[in-house]
Amino acid sequence: MLETATLFETEHGQRYAGQLCKHFAHKIEVVPSEEGGECRFSCGTAALRAEAGGLRIRVSAPTAEGLAETKAVIESHLLRFAFREGERRLDWSA
Repeated sequence: MLETATLFETEHGQRYAGQLCKHFAHKIEVVPSEEGGECRFSCGTAALRAEAGGLRIRVSAPTAEGLAETKAVIESHLLRFAFREGERRLDWSA
């Protein structure tokens, strides 16, 4: 299993985690938690956890292609929801 993580620095981590989980729950399995939730895509899984300084995102997938696809889906939706925070990008760890 391949894995990568990032921190989206924001004061609104809880709100964005909730928005993402609610949005994806219409199409895929989502397991909500108090801190965020887990979005289970066919290509991989994204675990979202709100922290004091932002939203921590951990993505895992069985293949490099699945990892890239899951990252792209989460990142594009998060940045769309967080448009008021200016143009940003996520720096993923290896």
